[in-house]
Amino acid sequence: MTHDGLIEALILLAAAVLIVPLFQFLRLGAVLGFLAAGMIIGPGGLELVTDVEEVRTLAELGVVFLLFIIGIELKPARLWLMRRQVFGMGSAQVLLTGLVLTLTLVAFSVELRVATLLGLGLALSSTAFVLQILTERRELGTPYGRTSFAILLLQDLAVVPLLALVPLLAQPDSTVGGDIGLAVVEAVAMVLAVILFGRLLLRPLLHRVALHGSQEIFLATALLLVLGIAVMIEKAGMSMAMGAFLAGLLIADSEFRHQIMADIQPFRAMLLGLFFMAVGMSVELSVLLASPLRIAVMLVALIVIKASVLWLVARMFGVGKIAAKRSALLLAQGGEFAFVLFGAGFYAGLLEGAIYQEALLVVALSMVVTPLLAMRSKSDFETADEEDAGQQLDPAASEDEPEVLIAGFGRMGMRIATLMQQAGVRYVAIEQRLPMVTRGRSNGYAVYFGNAAQHEVLHSAGVSHAKLMVVAIDNPEVVEHVVAEVRRLYPKLPIYARGHSRHRCESLIQIGATGVASENLEASLQLAKFALIRAGVDEEMVEQQLESYRYDYYNYLKHQGEER
Repeated sequence: MTHDGLIEALILLAAAVLIVPLFQFLRLGAVLGFLAAGMIIGPGGLELVTDVEEVRTLAELGVVFLLFIIGIELKPARLWLMRRQVFGMGSAQVLLTGLVLTLTLVAFSVELRVATLLGLGLALSSTAFVLQILTERRELGTPYGRTSFAILLLQDLAVVPLLALVPLLAQPDSTVGGDIGLAVVEAVAMVLAVILFGRLLLRPLLHRVALHGSQEIFLATALLLVLGIAVMIEKAGMSMAMGAFLAGLLIADSEFRHQIMADIQPFRAMLLGLFFMAVGMSVELSVLLASPLRIAVMLVALIVIKASVLWLVARMFGVGKIAAKRSALLLAQGGEFAFVLFGAGFYAGLLEGAIYQEALLVVALSMVVTPLLAMRSKSDFETADEEDAGQQLDPAASEDEPEVLIAGFGRMGMRIATLMQQAGVRYVAIEQRLPMVTRGRSNGYAVYFGNAAQHEVLHSAGVSHAKLMVVAIDNPEVVEHVVAEVRRLYPKLPIYARGHSRHRCESLIQIGATGVASENLEASLQLAKFALIRAGVDEEMVEQQLESYRYDYYNYLKHQGEER
């Protein structure tokens, strides 16, 4: 890297550190923060960074990693449970909204190929914005939250064929109908081909690396997996982003999904932020200042058309009036994938500079007004009737959200998981010893390879849905490390840990365990029970004596924790 390149890198980092937290504090979201940062330091602002093309080339890797994460999160089992809402309602929303927007643009003399890309791109909403709002309000499980989530899920899936459609639309002699069909056929063919070769080669490779390699080698292998498949797909004439999406699909149901997601997330977050900053650098504010009324009319038209179609589609699929209205208002903005699609269309020569700039501005401004629309929908919901408030789209949609996280899958962890399964309690187990993971999965247990003390692994495994965590790891030092880290990361999460002695139990209580179970105590009590009964002591008296001893032991530990 040259000296000038290093200076520009420092400017990019400084802009992100100073501006993005401010936008998050104002509840406008990190995406708009990165866009604003790019606009301020770019050619249209202070001109601190002028080589936008160089930044954009590196920033495209952010989209690659984003599509990989989407692919790995789209578990086939989850899609099947939500198939009616995702593939029915979601597909209807994207196609109908895209059709209405395309016809509207054609009516204003926009070329059909250009109108098709713009219409379908604007039909997508902001996954980052909407999920952030739903999560902050804890409304993801409400009727309108499930409706919004199902539509967003299909929109994320739709990005794959839409990216494949861009180079086809860019050809002067292309036909829209045939191109869409060809894009879908190509996407399906590539999915099948990559899955076939991936199952034969990639999982065995990851298994061998996890078994014999270090954590650094596993991370390098994960990066090689994403970027290698992305480049292979690009050489085959499709986009790198689609290749990364297919790579994610390959390991969506594997035992490595949580650890790989944890390893990739930092790269995704950093590079995706750089991508949005590059988009911000490309925005020319002079376009807005030259024709503010035109931009305002397009913004209002986008929100009205999207909200109307969204409400209609939701009602067609049986969503209540209030829930449908809330979903329509929440999803009425343009999304981050519009930047991806429009950028691809611009660099492919499909979108001219003026149209490209107007499209970027309209999407960015629609994201700015999203919090206002969300506030409006919230006030409307307070008058919801009982029918809307009690409606459920699909109770099975949340069945992959664990109630209990189990750290460690040795003999104790497996017994706990067995009892959870017998009681019908949803759980996910995390284990770093691959042979234990392989054995557990072969016997039908929900166990995954990963480091249970790592925030990204816990997040990927569903810690936000868990009611508690059980730490059943064999190594006492590792148990203490996991308890300390999890307590630091999730102060309110109940943690029940395996202690090996009274001293270890006291230590675990001191560092944040909610409750402990002493191996030495329980083994001692069981042996004492056998001995006392064999010696002729009445069994009922033995049970009372042991229970009293157990109560005093754990009550002492409890008081130790209260003094903490």
